[in-house]
Amino acid sequence: MSSRLEETASITGQRYRVLAAVMLGGIMGPIDASIVNVVLPTITGFFDASIATAQWVPLIYLLTISGLLLFCGRLGDIFGYKRVYLAGLACFVVTSGLCGLAPTIYWLIAFRAIQGIGAGMMTSVPFAILTAVFQPHERGRALGINAISISAGLALGPTLGGLLTSLWSWRLVFLINIPIGAIGLLWAIRFIPDLKGQQGRIDTAGAVSAFICLFSFLYFINQVQSTGMGLITGIAIIIAVIAGICFLYIEAHSPQPMVNLALFKNRTFKLGTISSLLNFVSQYIMVFLTPFYLQRVIHYSPDKIGLLMTCFPLAVMAVAPFSGTFSDRLGTREPAAAGAALCAAALAAMAFLPVSASAFTIGWRLAFFGLGTGMFQSPNNSAVMGSVPRPHLGIASGILGTARNTGMAMGIALAGLILYSVVPPSVIVQERLSGLEAVYFLGGLKYAYLFGAGLSVLAVIFSLMQTKRTQIDKG
Repeated sequence: MSSRLEETASITGQRYRVLAAVMLGGIMGPIDASIVNVVLPTITGFFDASIATAQWVPLIYLLTISGLLLFCGRLGDIFGYKRVYLAGLACFVVTSGLCGLAPTIYWLIAFRAIQGIGAGMMTSVPFAILTAVFQPHERGRALGINAISISAGLALGPTLGGLLTSLWSWRLVFLINIPIGAIGLLWAIRFIPDLKGQQGRIDTAGAVSAFICLFSFLYFINQVQSTGMGLITGIAIIIAVIAGICFLYIEAHSPQPMVNLALFKNRTFKLGTISSLLNFVSQYIMVFLTPFYLQRVIHYSPDKIGLLMTCFPLAVMAVAPFSGTFSDRLGTREPAAAGAALCAAALAAMAFLPVSASAFTIGWRLAFFGLGTGMFQSPNNSAVMGSVPRPHLGIASGILGTARNTGMAMGIALAGLILYSVVPPSVIVQERLSGLEAVYFLGGLKYAYLFGAGLSVLAVIFSLMQTKRTQIDKG
């Protein structure tokens, strides 16, 4: 008993070094995602590839991560969170070098798929590591500080991508991950403790069915916005449904399931995960559509769009640590609900942007949404992770990661579907709009933003429905 107390004291004594290690690795994923989107036109021209081919550079990365998060989280429970994190970070660094040296667009897509495996391992267990290392009264603060790395990555990505590409080539966008990742790897090896949930076996059937379900579903929602319902998209959604049914059956009857479905009997875990999904759907409706408004209606240049869009992640970065600390003292329900309510109000304000708006008029709305997101995420993640017994922290962290990535993909797809269903195709294809055409385009944006606001209202309701105090079981 005394040895376990000494071990716990040792781990908690270096908890902020552990947090720094997780943040150093965690910043690379958001930077990589936002950078690639910025330099994708450059990559397309360099390889003389079609847009349809080039879109697989970011798409295969997102699909691979999302399909593997649950499996990687379970690997952490069985083999240890440190091992999974280090293996993922090492894979990410190596494949970043391969991406930077890719001889063709097809090799780049293949390397991005492997990079997605590393990113899936790397991003599946940070919540589990921090929840195990920090005591309950500090957990919200730690998760809030960790959110800084994500927001900083999203904020730095667009500007850094343009700078690195102008300095040498788009290849530097990937190669820059090597020194950052190497430092993060050495720091993590030294300070992240060996943590694991419980011994068990890998649920291969569950892992395969989950991967097929998530991969097919995300492929469907990504493609249906541009191609509509057809043979390929129809087959994709049918495969997703069949694989999902198989996954639930396998997990319900397996003696050692990859996902313990009993976790979803916990009201806080279930509603908090759904709230996280809704927040990311509404977030990416805004993130996806707003640059089109700035470019096509307001006629801003790409560099000005990038700077203005950073109002959102900078606001998240500023408020998330304080929101986490606040929730440690007063509970998680009310701060999470208040944050989701601010997101709803910000999206409603975005819905009524005029045809001609100043940078300040747009910027305060984006910052307001960032304020709400920062207030919501830290308490909500703390509530979800605090409601899970320690042996299942890895899979719980993987489930939260899956909700995040699925929400991102769904937000982009739903935004596209609403826009295409409201705005005439002849208007959508134009790069500069004015007069009546701009009004039509704003009409589509209005419905999409209001839809996102409605999802945020649901997140408010689900946050308030959670149990008053989360039941924390570290045994």
